[in-house]
Amino acid sequence: MQATNFILLALTGILAASVPLCMVWMATGTHRYRKLAWVIVFFTFDLIVFGGFTRLTDSGLGCPDWPGCYGEANPFLAHEHIAAAEALMPTGPVTKVKAWIEMIHRFLAMGIGFLIIGLMIASWMQWRRSNGRTEGRAASPWLPTLLFFWVIVQGAFGAWTVTLKLQPVIVTLHLLFGMTLLALAAWLGGREDHLLRPGPALAPLEAAKLRSLRPLAWLAGAVLLVQLALGGWVSTNYATLACNDFPLCQGQIVPEMDFEHGFTLWRELGKTAAGHYLPFSALTAIHWVHRNFAAVVVLVLGLAAWRAWRLPGLHGTARNLALVLFMQAFTGVATVFFNFPLAIAVLHNAGAALLVLLVTMLNYKVQYQLGTKPQARAHAVAAPAGHS
Repeated sequence: MQATNFILLALTGILAASVPLCMVWMATGTHRYRKLAWVIVFFTFDLIVFGGFTRLTDSGLGCPDWPGCYGEANPFLAHEHIAAAEALMPTGPVTKVKAWIEMIHRFLAMGIGFLIIGLMIASWMQWRRSNGRTEGRAASPWLPTLLFFWVIVQGAFGAWTVTLKLQPVIVTLHLLFGMTLLALAAWLGGREDHLLRPGPALAPLEAAKLRSLRPLAWLAGAVLLVQLALGGWVSTNYATLACNDFPLCQGQIVPEMDFEHGFTLWRELGKTAAGHYLPFSALTAIHWVHRNFAAVVVLVLGLAAWRAWRLPGLHGTARNLALVLFMQAFTGVATVFFNFPLAIAVLHNAGAALLVLLVTMLNYKVQYQLGTKPQARAHAVAAPAGHS
């Protein structure tokens, strides 16, 4: 890719980041750092949903190179190459529409990268102004720095997704790292919220209930992570319709399944490790495991929401978690019943991202309320004054 095109591509990313940055800067009131943190959460969520749309429309190779499109900064400049590929294979991986879907996804990802760079710089500047003093590590710049390095790793997996031709394990890790980026950004946003509005001291009984909830909240996060990996594996292997009925699969409780080939990680898309075509029974195994593990997710996350419902500061999070969990189960079943419609599949992907947000906030609120002493909260109120 020529230097001029690379500069144009970078400028596009900066332009994508400049709009939300200007909105944050022009917003009334102070606490712009907190607002920027939540803007990053919002756009990261959007990126994950649009990334799912990119995958579900088979647009992941809409531009078969990286970071540009046929070495150009955008599909306009690569029109001749895209038109030639589309003429050769009108329903193939490269079309004008798919190229634009893929590049919009990349532009949004670059914009988020620049937003995170801005957040990291602001956090270190605040830390230097305070001479490195923090209250309970609340103003520590290390979490924004971790976000910066994480988004670099995520970008690398985005590149390998293209260069390795949608290899399932790479695409699945790309999805998982995107969800982790969302969780890290939400944790940072939650931290800033509590700096601005620290809660009251807990009564001993309330603290005991929170301590009993904490292991369950962490278990909910772990179970959700496993299900995200299984769901990503279903999506990246195109195994969504391997079971076309519910609650049975191909009319059976336990259909014919090939776990060995289905869960071999390092292999090409649609191929076994030996290079043969992946048998349908392998796709069935992938779908069946994801579907049945969903019952574990509903049980654990549902129990966590029920336990959190009556605890201080957790009612809203618990209510939303229960609602999204129900909708996620509904869209999962509807995807099978309605033969994989695009809109419902995208909603299912968005529901997974919402579950990540809510489980992260549940864990953060439990951890924060247990780990922050009343006197530390009083000092923390002054911290956001420098967030401008």
